[in-house]
Amino acid sequence: MDCPRCKGSMITEVFEDMKDDTGHICFYGYRCLICGEILDPVIMANRENRPHMQARNRKLMASSRA
Repeated sequence: MDCPRCKGSMITEVFEDMKDDTGHICFYGYRCLICGEILDPVIMANRENRPHMQARNRKLMASSRA
């Protein structure tokens, strides 16, 4: 899988969080080896619901402000 931010390689990783209402503490997601972007099922679902929020390349965002 390629990172949506920097196009680097993403690896599968197990993340730990506080226990939620389902009783789960660990969940799977992806982490970019280059920029550190993290994606999990919740993040991906939120981005699908808000397509205008998908441009997360910080360099592009910073240059548009200048």
